[in-house]
Amino acid sequence: MAPLSHFDDAGRARMVDVSGKQATRREAAASAFVALSAEVLAALPNNPNGNPLEVARIAGIQAAKRTSDLIPLCHPLPLSFVDVTAQVQPGGVALRSTAATTAGTGVEMEALTAVTIAALTIYDMCKALDKGIVIRDVQLESKSGGKSGDYQRD
Repeated sequence: MAPLSHFDDAGRARMVDVSGKQATRREAAASAFVALSAEVLAALPNNPNGNPLEVARIAGIQAAKRTSDLIPLCHPLPLSFVDVTAQVQPGGVALRSTAATTAGTGVEMEALTAVTIAALTIYDMCKALDKGIVIRDVQLESKSGGKSGDYQRD
């Protein structure tokens, strides 16, 4: 197994040097699921004060832009695109994010941060109705571009 890239030979944490990598188009998609009770799901589309899923979408987009502020060794990236979708499904809300850049490193962390913060925002906005909300299945779905090549979750 190869050593983790965020440590030097002495075992100290470090930012990976990507200065030698070619700037190419890179894209990543991630997903998460927020399990909600039937009562909360019924309340979502009929909320007279606004749509919590739209707030979560915007929170996820904003979070992707701040990934390097949240995760210590992430590179700040010039994002060219970020989107988050929220779809009500039986048992909860399915979230999906897509992030893209033209840079020397990938955008997997930005996509994962987007769906995670969107999920936490749904929790925050719905917790008054149900304390038993569960966030699960936060995962990378795909990535393209870069030296390591493409990845697609089965």
